Amino acid sequence: MKNRSYLVLIYFISVVILVTLSIQFYWNIKNYETERFRLIDELQASLDNAVDNYYTILAQKNTIDFFSDQISTPKNALSVQIDSLIKKIDISSQEFKGIDSINPQNIKGIKVLRGKAIDSFVELKDSFDEFNKKSTLDTLLKTARHLQIKDSVSKNPWSVFTSKVVISITEDTLQLEKMDSLLDAELQRRDINIAKSLEFINSKGLKQIVNQDIKNRSGQRTYSTSSFLPKDSSLNLYFTNIKATLFKRIIGGIILSTILISAVIVCLLFLLKIINRQKQLAEVKNDLISNITHEFKTPIATISVALEGIKNFNTENDPVKTGNYVNTSTAQLDKLTIMVEKLLETATLDSNELSLNKEEINLNEILKNLVQKHQTLAPQKSIKFTSFRENNWIMGDAFHLDNAFNNLLDNAVKYGGDAIEVSLNSANESYTISFTDSDNTLNKTEIKQIFEKFYRVPKGNTHDVKGFGIGLYYTKKIIEKHGGSISVSVANQTTFKIQLPNA
Repeated sequence: MKNRSYLVLIYFISVVILVTLSIQFYWNIKNYETERFRLIDELQASLDNAVDNYYTILAQKNTIDFFSDQISTPKNALSVQIDSLIKKIDISSQEFKGIDSINPQNIKGIKVLRGKAIDSFVELKDSFDEFNKKSTLDTLLKTARHLQIKDSVSKNPWSVFTSKVVISITEDTLQLEKMDSLLDAELQRRDINIAKSLEFINSKGLKQIVNQDIKNRSGQRTYSTSSFLPKDSSLNLYFTNIKATLFKRIIGGIILSTILISAVIVCLLFLLKIINRQKQLAEVKNDLISNITHEFKTPIATISVALEGIKNFNTENDPVKTGNYVNTSTAQLDKLTIMVEKLLETATLDSNELSLNKEEINLNEILKNLVQKHQTLAPQKSIKFTSFRENNWIMGDAFHLDNAFNNLLDNAVKYGGDAIEVSLNSANESYTISFTDSDNTLNKTEIKQIFEKFYRVPKGNTHDVKGFGIGLYYTKKIIEKHGGSISVSVANQTTFKIQLPNA
């Protein structure tokens, strides 16, 4: 893949990720706003329910029912007594301070009972207004029969007055603490946890407030729309700290959104990683082809020159000259054979076809021979070997271990610094073999890929150091087949460390 196409792909994936993040963020914001409006609606509904419950409790406590103690009481006398009671609950009366201010003992022939429910609010209020105007017993009896209300105690068909009507007419204050308690019950039922303040304003503009400090710092408000509130009055609910409740409600959507966006991003990044990997493999393939071309080209050219010399420049059949040409050709053919075998050997490393011929071998002897050989080939380098004891025996394949160690030492001579040290130590029933050189040019990316097949540290378009990039891959596989491990670290110097079991 060309670099330009790869950059376009990176930009495209980046844009997709940003757009996906933006969409999910917008969706969560809209979900939050929708849930906020829904919560406010629930708060208003809870407030209305609390108001209804408040007046229902008052109705159960303060509803009055009245009837005569004497069934034979004349109509005119009973009418006078009822008219007296009506006057006592007259809205304009200064004596009336509420239902509890009525003393039944002051009204002869009339009993006042508590806890009576009312079946019709509107009809009874209209009937009460009609009765208050005419003040006749006939009107009251007509109303009672029309509403079909029966006294559960006396079985007399006298009508009842609901406190919802009376309270709405006579009361211009609320017990806000009681209302607050009822509202708490409603909010708890709906699983709403907020800090709140109640404010009641009557028809004269007088205010009652619960939790004034919450109202002062609150920026949000709703109000009751209940028809049971006194005329021209209002009940307001101020609240704060709703974010915790909102997040509790939308946390499921946020988690799901996070999981989905994370999955999309991970998939895109994984795709990008795969594409980048394929790009690197393509580059490695091109480098391998180029390296093989250069590696094979030299011995082939040398053999061609030798054969041409035998054919054109050895007319006298000089045995010495012919022998030199043949020896040169043979050496180059051996080199080609070794390179082909390395390539074929590498192909068998990942399978079970490579069998190890294990026997007891002395690691000291293998390492010493390798150090001496490379010191002879590179006299300008300083190569040293140290060991904690003279002989260190291990069960292994001498041929493959020798090749593996040789690859590490060969790389240190080719790519490392001038000082190279090989050390052998034993600890925890294992051997530690270190190959250290004074070079420190490997970066983190190269360290991660250095043991991969056909990978070579980039050196530009140069071929002063030959190779296929399979030496370290081969070494890693051989060490692993012996039950060991290999790693590389770079600080002030580069160190390849091998761990081998000594059992």
